[in-house]
Amino acid sequence: MPNILIRILKYFKKPKGAAYIFLLPAILTLLVFVFVPLIYAVVISFQDVTIFLNPPNFVGFSNYERMFHDDRFWNALKNTFIFLFEVPLQVILGLIVAVLLSKNTVFQKFARTVFFIPTICSLTAVGIVWSFLLDPQIGILPYYLFQLGLPRLKFLSDPNMAMPVIILTTVWKNFGLTMMILISGIQGIPQVYYEASKIDGANSIIQFFKITLPLLIPSLGFCIITNTIGSFQVFDQIYVMTQGGPLHTTETLVMYIYNVGFATQPFNLSYASAIAVILFIIIMVISLLTNNYITQRETVDISKG
Repeated sequence: MPNILIRILKYFKKPKGAAYIFLLPAILTLLVFVFVPLIYAVVISFQDVTIFLNPPNFVGFSNYERMFHDDRFWNALKNTFIFLFEVPLQVILGLIVAVLLSKNTVFQKFARTVFFIPTICSLTAVGIVWSFLLDPQIGILPYYLFQLGLPRLKFLSDPNMAMPVIILTTVWKNFGLTMMILISGIQGIPQVYYEASKIDGANSIIQFFKITLPLLIPSLGFCIITNTIGSFQVFDQIYVMTQGGPLHTTETLVMYIYNVGFATQPFNLSYASAIAVILFIIIMVISLLTNNYITQRETVDISKG
């Protein structure tokens, strides 16, 4: 027995063993809060279980078959893909601001701080603030538009305006993080490339498309993938600002999962889990395809360079 303990201690004194010790809390967290619930969700998606955890009854693929005839599911899926327009808007805005604020002057550092502040705010708090600002009766924005001669617009209760408003508020809240990631990528590009291009007569626009953009592909890829995953999981701001309305025009898949499993009777946890499994598959497939495309582009640009 002592020999075994000595071997274990010797193993964990090595760099590889020490690494596993530091990784253990993260591994346990992922195991308990990600992998076990995911496996459990897959299991109960083939059963008939409510939120009260009644005795399970195996129903096979009936929960998945139900989706094909569920108009609200297809509507939520459509709304989720509409919300994905937030990703290119956020990345493009973040890239433009990152290029403009990539220097380390006092003004640019201050501007970065201002743009980054909404990122550290709670999505719930941001949703509440924007709900007040856009309220047709007490909101400051509808008030000033009314003073300009426009009608009092019902931004969050108009089916045609609610989703675009939520997309724009999400971009406003999150693009600061994208900006900071891209600024780090820009500042990591060796200046010798720009100096050499200046000698060859390249202006700022040519430098951006021939040097900055190609060398930013890893950073852009990271931003695109993480923002895409986050957009598929959007919930907080929709729950606070519209609760999926009006007329389910802002009800995304995660919002529908919440409504089916936890908000409306009969609190069908099995059907909600089946939708969650489908959402997981969609996110996984799109993330893998996006990552593969970005990796290929990065390889092509490196080979050209």
